[in-house]
Amino acid sequence: MLERTFERALFACRWLLAPFYAALAIGLVVLLVKLLQELVHFVSHMLEANESQTILGVLTLVDLSFTASLLIIVMFSGYENFVSKFDHTDHKDWPEWMGTIDFTGLKLKLMSSIVAISAIQLLKSFMDLKAYSDRELYWLVGIHMVFVVSGILMALTDRIAAGHHDK
Repeated sequence: MLERTFERALFACRWLLAPFYAALAIGLVVLLVKLLQELVHFVSHMLEANESQTILGVLTLVDLSFTASLLIIVMFSGYENFVSKFDHTDHKDWPEWMGTIDFTGLKLKLMSSIVAISAIQLLKSFMDLKAYSDRELYWLVGIHMVFVVSGILMALTDRIAAGHHDK
């Protein structure tokens, strides 16, 4: 009986993660405010902006949308994997990926999103070379490559582990 009570209490602790996902939802609102700020700045300067500045503005909007999408993936998948399943019977536009991403898939999506965000930041830096020293650019490329290699190693590790479990 003591063991069963302990296990139930331990299992109920998963709900302690719910505030973390609520905080991510607030982070999504903060990103929306930042997007609106960037959009106002981008549109108000569009006539005097050169091609490079226009591309940088668009890349900033893409970067923010990738980050927001990443938050959605983490919020929904994390909640479904660790807290509770969503009841989506009443939702006609329920995304197909919802409920199908396990923890391994979540890690890989998270890592690929980080690599994409890093690539956008790197591209933004290359579009504005005058604002960065060679040393700063080397660091940006190095950090990006760490993300790329980490993602590849994580995917390989998961693939090897999955192959080991299949045997």
